[in-house]
Amino acid sequence: MKATKILFGQSYYLRFDPKLWHAMQPYAPLGTLYAASALRARGHDVALFDAMLATGVSEWDDALAQHQPTFAVLFEDNFNYLSKMCLLRMRDAAFHMLRMARVHGCIAIACGADATDHTDLYLAAGAHFVILGEGEGSLAELIESLGAALPTSDLTQIPPIAGVMSTRTVVPVRRPDIRDLDAMPFPAWDLVDVNRYRQIWLKHHGFFSMNMVTTRGCPYHCNWCAKPIWGQRYNVRSPQNVEAELAHLRARYAPDHINFVDDIFGLKPGWVEQFATLMVAGARPVVPFKCLMRADLVQPEIALALVRAGCKTVWIGAESGSQKVLDAMDKGDTVQDIRAASQTLRQHGIAVGFFLQFGYPGETWQDIRLTRQMIQDCAPDDIGISVSYPLPGTKFHDRVRADLGLQHNWTDSADLAMLYAGPYSARFYRRLHRVVHAGFRLQQLIRKPNIKRLARAPVEAVHYYAGALDLAGQRLLWKKSPRAGVV
Repeated sequence: MKATKILFGQSYYLRFDPKLWHAMQPYAPLGTLYAASALRARGHDVALFDAMLATGVSEWDDALAQHQPTFAVLFEDNFNYLSKMCLLRMRDAAFHMLRMARVHGCIAIACGADATDHTDLYLAAGAHFVILGEGEGSLAELIESLGAALPTSDLTQIPPIAGVMSTRTVVPVRRPDIRDLDAMPFPAWDLVDVNRYRQIWLKHHGFFSMNMVTTRGCPYHCNWCAKPIWGQRYNVRSPQNVEAELAHLRARYAPDHINFVDDIFGLKPGWVEQFATLMVAGARPVVPFKCLMRADLVQPEIALALVRAGCKTVWIGAESGSQKVLDAMDKGDTVQDIRAASQTLRQHGIAVGFFLQFGYPGETWQDIRLTRQMIQDCAPDDIGISVSYPLPGTKFHDRVRADLGLQHNWTDSADLAMLYAGPYSARFYRRLHRVVHAGFRLQQLIRKPNIKRLARAPVEAVHYYAGALDLAGQRLLWKKSPRAGVV
C-alpha cells in the first residue's frame, strides 16, 4: 500500500480562550496524537498541526502549504473536556480550517464530539467526511478506501464505512470501540514541539507537566454529562502498559509532573494498587501526578496506593453540597462521600480539588448555601466552578430543551452563560462565581497564611478578599430572587 500524506490538526486554540490563556497550563492534544500514531503504525505519512499554542488559523494555512497533504484531518482531542463542550470560538475555528483545507485541494475530514453531535454543520462547513465516535478505526478504513485519490476524484464510489458520514449517506452503524487499549501505539509525541511546552510551564509554574490517559469512557450516569464518543462504555489500559508509557516519557522528555486526564482514574478494582506496585518497583523516583476520581471510590486503601504511586492531587467531581441536587443529577454518590473522601485524601497528604456546578434545575438558595458550607467545612486546596451546561444527547438537555435560549454553547470557558431558563439569571451566577471564589481565597489565607501565591502581603490580601466578598455578597443577596415561574 502506498503511503498517504495526512495532516492532523484540532481546533482548540489556547489563545482564543482568555481564561485558560491567563492560567497558561497548556497540554498537547492527546487524542489527536493517538490518532496520528495509529495511522502512522499502518504505514501512512503523518504530520501534526498543534493549535494549542498557535496564534490563529493562519498557522493552519501555513501548515497546509508546507505539508501539501492529501488528507486534512481535524481530529479533536476527546480527552479535553472543553472540546466536548464545544466553545463557539473553537467551532468557528474548525469551520474556517475545513474551508482552508478545501482551498488547498485536500480531502477534509472531521472527527470529535461536536462533529458527532452536529454532523450536518461540519459537512456544510466543508468536511467531505465526518467520523462518528472514537475515530481511529473508521478513519483508517476511510483513508485506505480512498487511497491517494485526489479531491477531484469521484468520492461517491467509496463504499459505506461504519462510523463515517458524508453528504451522500444516511447515518451508518457506529463502529465498536477499541477494547484492547494496550494494543494501541503510544501517542506520537515526537510530532509535538515538547520543548516549547516545557519552556511555558517552567516560566509560569516552575515545573513541566505532560498529559496521559489510562482509560476511555465512563460507565456512570450523571445526566448532565455528554458522552458522544464512548457513551456508557469504559475500557482501561493495563497498569503495565501505563507504566511502560510513563517510563518512555520520563526517559525521553523528563516531565516533572503528569496530568492523568481520565474521566475517572482507577475505577477497575485493584488497578491503583497494581500501578503503585509497578511504580515503586522502578529504579527511579516516581513522577508526581494529579487525577480525577469519584468521591465514593476514595477509600483508605486506595488513598494509600495513590500515595505510593506518586499522586499529589485528586480532583473530585463534587458538583454540589446538596444531596437533593446530587440525586437530581443521578450522581450516584452522596455529600457524605465527598466529605469522607476529602478527609481521607488529606490524611494521606494528597491535595484535594473540587469541581462544582451551580444552576441545576430545582436548585434553591438553600442548596447554594449548602455547597458553600461544604467548601468551608472540607477546605479543598482548589476549586473549579461552572454552571449547568445542557449538551445534546443528555437527559438534562432533553429536560430543559423547551427552555433553551438562542445561545446553545459558551463562547469561551469563562462565559458562564445560562443556556436555559435556570433557577437564577446568568448575571446572578457570574456574581456567585466571584463570591464563592473570593470566600475560598479568604479561607485559604486564614488557614494557610504562607500560601505561596498570596504570601507577599497576607494581611492586605485578607482585607482585599474580605472586602470583595462582602461587596459581592451584598450584590448577590440583592439579586437572588429566582426567575419568575421557575421553582
